[in-house]
Amino acid sequence: MSTFFLAFGFFLLVVIAMSVGYLVQKKSISGSCGGLGAIGIEKACDCPEPCDRKKARMEREEARQKKLQEWQQNKII
Repeated sequence: MSTFFLAFGFFLLVVIAMSVGYLVQKKSISGSCGGLGAIGIEKACDCPEPCDRKKARMEREEARQKKLQEWQQNKII
């Protein structure tokens, strides 16, 4: 049981140290690798043509944008 308390105390100290460091520096945690853009990939799936679900989603978004533009043009105020 003492091993559990020692491990729990150690992790608690680490979390407290990290939180104090965050409060002092006011800096958010960020990754170091730069993401997919660092290796030259523009998007998550590097397919030449989007799948059917993505096409449908894009069509819905395009229709939504057209409706919003139409609404903006027909606005009274």
